[in-house]
Amino acid sequence: MPDKALQQRAVKIIQRLRKSRPGAKIELEFGNPLELLVATILSAQCTDERVNQVTRSLFQRYRTAADYAKAKPAQFEQEIKSTGFFRQKTKSIIAAARELMERYDGEVPDSLADLITLPGVARKTANVVLSAAFGKAEGIVVDTHVQRVAYRLGLTTQKNPEKIERDLMDLLPQKHWIDASTQLVLHGRYICTARRPKCSVCPLRPLCPRIGVTESA
Repeated sequence: MPDKALQQRAVKIIQRLRKSRPGAKIELEFGNPLELLVATILSAQCTDERVNQVTRSLFQRYRTAADYAKAKPAQFEQEIKSTGFFRQKTKSIIAAARELMERYDGEVPDSLADLITLPGVARKTANVVLSAAFGKAEGIVVDTHVQRVAYRLGLTTQKNPEKIERDLMDLLPQKHWIDASTQLVLHGRYICTARRPKCSVCPLRPLCPRIGVTESA
C-alpha cells in the first residue's frame, strides 16, 4: 500500500496545479472522439502545435471513420508528413479506421479495453481519448512530461510508463485522474521542463523534493 503521507501530498499537488491553471485542457484541437483519436496518434514524437496545423485541413477532408478507411496511403502520407513518422502513422490511422468500421459501426469506443485493441493505440492514447473526449477516468496519461514530473516530485521511482501510471493511480483517488492527466502534462511542458525547470515560479515548490534537478531558472 502507498504511504498515506505520499497520497496526501499527491492530492495536494493536483489541487495546486488545478488552482494555478484553472480550466486546463489538452492542447490538441478536436471536435469529436474520432478527431481526437487521429490527432493523438499523430502527436507521437511531434508537438501539439504542429499536429493542430496539420489537422485543421485534414479534418476538413476526412470527417468519418469511413473516410479514413478509404484513404489512399500515398496521399495521406503527404498530408501528415510534417508530423514525422508519417508512414507508420498512416498505417495506424487507416487500419484503426477500418477496425472502427468493422467492429464499432464507425464510432470510437469509450472503454480502455476496446480502444487498446485498435492499431496504433496504446494506453497513453486511449487515456487521452477517454479523458478528453468522453470525460472518463480509466487511467492516467503518462507521456515523457509526466514521467519526468512524477519522478522529480517523488511520486514514482519507475521508468516504465505503465508502472508509473499504476503508481499514480494508487496515489490519487479516481476523481483526480482526469485532472492529473492534463495538469501534469502541461506542468512538464511549461514549468518542469527537461533542461531548465522553472523552479523559481513553480507552484509546487513547497511540495517538491526536486529529485534529479540540478539547476533551475
